Amino acid sequence: MRYLSTRGLIDPIPFTEAVMMGLAQDGGLLLPVHYPRPDTKTISRWGALSYPELAREIMGLFLDDIPREKLTELVESAYSAFDTPEVTPLVGMNGFSILELFHGPTFAFKDIALQFLGNLFSLLLSQRKTTMNILGATSGDTGSAAIYGVKGKENIHIFILHPHGRVSEIQALQMTTVTERNVFNIAIRGTFDDCQAIVKSIFRDLDFKRQFRLGAINSINWARILAQVVYYVYAALKLGREQGAETVHFSVPTGNFGDIFAGYVARRLIRPRIGRLILATNENNILTRFVLEGRYVKGTVVPTISPSMDIQVASNFERYLYHLYNEDPERVRTAMESFEKSGEIVFDRKERARIREDFSSATIDQATTVAAIRDLYQETGYVMDPHTAVGVAAGRRLAPELPPGHLICLATAHPAKFPESVKKAIGKEPERPAALKELEKRPRRCEILDADAAAVKRYIEAHAVTAPPRDTAE
Repeated sequence: MRYLSTRGLIDPIPFTEAVMMGLAQDGGLLLPVHYPRPDTKTISRWGALSYPELAREIMGLFLDDIPREKLTELVESAYSAFDTPEVTPLVGMNGFSILELFHGPTFAFKDIALQFLGNLFSLLLSQRKTTMNILGATSGDTGSAAIYGVKGKENIHIFILHPHGRVSEIQALQMTTVTERNVFNIAIRGTFDDCQAIVKSIFRDLDFKRQFRLGAINSINWARILAQVVYYVYAALKLGREQGAETVHFSVPTGNFGDIFAGYVARRLIRPRIGRLILATNENNILTRFVLEGRYVKGTVVPTISPSMDIQVASNFERYLYHLYNEDPERVRTAMESFEKSGEIVFDRKERARIREDFSSATIDQATTVAAIRDLYQETGYVMDPHTAVGVAAGRRLAPELPPGHLICLATAHPAKFPESVKKAIGKEPERPAALKELEKRPRRCEILDADAAAVKRYIEAHAVTAPPRDTAE
């Protein structure tokens, strides 16, 4: 399997090179040259597999430059850190199901991809006898999941940018209390979009990227998307096997378009098992406006109680745009260059119709989010975090408009990561897992910087790992 850029200015590359490259050298995002189409017999066989077994099968379709036995080791190691052998259990509700994605070490769905990616990076660096400096931006959960995936690894230093004061207290603690010598937290005076813009700007400086061997852990890295494809397939086939559901729909709380794009890839793999994808946003609803109005227009970030979705420029949008434009990289390149100048892309009638075939969408405001947490708790005793609540509220609102099928809502974080919002909804804070209770007692380390790429570059220069580990040096 080879990978190309959405902007078309690099030669196709193998999977492992795509992982190490992160953002394509031409500024685009990497995608497989084609999507596999497993036959009905294969899909039926997948339905009986455990989560790690299914992960190995699906990932194996997209890569051919890692031996199968090594891929098995990577997958099994990644998911051994989860607190349930199911990895992503399904919980039945009244008329829908919740897919719990928060059973990893940092209690957020990002663990599913980043435990795997951390192991993959370490393997590739060891084979190549070199080192890497990971650079990423987080709106809340990616940072801690990435840090936990690579902390203590001597051939990797990790630099994570988060918007200062715009993540939850527990999200901040999960990052800043990791004091291993290879971990560097940077709080940026600004929004997540500022953090993301700095990261992309630095990756576009190819000389700097090469000099410091920068690697990406944000969902611009294709391996992140690939790992997330698995739980869509797993949930769809599990419901098909256990409840006879021929088609399932997914409601996905998203701001960066990465998680729902993984659903789009999963649907291409096993369609018609996966039907509609509901794109659920909070007040930062650039993606809902894209679906409903056919206009992708940058707005001003609004702080909300679902901070991981407080995003106005979705970094994975370009991947879907490539397919919407019929795999025409020149159109993508022109559109993205225009968007950087004008902050807007407008789609024609035919394109709008295609978008609505792929996605439904709804904006869920903060009052409705709180009400959704309260209502489900009163109905069932189940407690949701505010991001999950956005997805559940959107799913329940749009369910009457969907074709026949079972609705699955993604639970992207443990409710204990957002105790204030949960307490506002149900009158008490959720029970904290032991790992979260002890965070406040730990020492913290974090650098606060202005939203300035040059300042971040200087910080990386001062703290980057620049030499191979001693046991692999020649």
